[in-house]
Amino acid sequence: MDSSLLVNYVFNVFLSYTATMLNIITIRALRKTSSLPKNLKTLLLSLAVSDLGVGFLVHPLYVVSLVMKLKGDPTTIAFFTQKAFHFMGIILGFASFFAVTALTADRFLTLQLHLRYQELVTYKRVVSVVMSIWAISAFFSILDQFYGEIMYFVKGTLSPVLFILSAFFYYKMFLAVRRHRNQIQDLQLQQQEQNVEETTTAAKLRKSMVGTFYVYLVFLAYYLPYMLVNIVRTVKTTSLTDTLSYYALTLVFLNSSLNPLVYCWKMRQIRPAIRDILQNILPITDKEGPWKIER
Repeated sequence: MDSSLLVNYVFNVFLSYTATMLNIITIRALRKTSSLPKNLKTLLLSLAVSDLGVGFLVHPLYVVSLVMKLKGDPTTIAFFTQKAFHFMGIILGFASFFAVTALTADRFLTLQLHLRYQELVTYKRVVSVVMSIWAISAFFSILDQFYGEIMYFVKGTLSPVLFILSAFFYYKMFLAVRRHRNQIQDLQLQQQEQNVEETTTAAKLRKSMVGTFYVYLVFLAYYLPYMLVNIVRTVKTTSLTDTLSYYALTLVFLNSSLNPLVYCWKMRQIRPAIRDILQNILPITDKEGPWKIER
């Protein structure tokens, strides 16, 4: 157990730095990227802020908690550190969970509503959704402090529901994109200009959908082991399940470091802004190439 605590301590010290720095860069890049739709940008910013909170707050609290467990420290400081870790972890965990689901729902509505999307899904309504996400997350965290058993049930039921709901949205989106592509191919030759315009629109929607889909896949890949370990621990708690829970929780936190890399990889609109930010931070110049290091 001590070796597992030490390994997780080292990983979380490193991940605290990467999650903090990468999400600060991501937030700045998102704010500078004007080509992203405002609704999508707002939801991505909410997710990036929750990931930044994980790096800046949750990782350090978890590291301190691991150190105190290694020392076998039962002091009041250890107790309040553990309380603060759980409090912030639940807020930021649910904020990330809801943000990923909201991203999925937004892309689904973009495809389903078409021209009515701008009318129904306004920027003010998206901001209200984001504020509600954080308010509900804070409420769940406060509820966990006083009614842990109720929140244990909520977490055990709500998490699978949100995962399944997002999967359903993406399934419907892929069907809609495929149907739209087939309809474009069936257009007559005299509608060629309209065909090009619709193809461009469909391509943009498909790219944004694929970008958020990778965010969902990464989120699922890193949260699923933690959910499975918790299910096993409810049946029977052993030293093995306790050890696995540490690694599973670290895996959940790793998601906050990987999300910015997913944005950069799958969302081309953000790449120029990230490159500009890195050029201001690192000693690089465009004279011999965009990433050439000055000598």
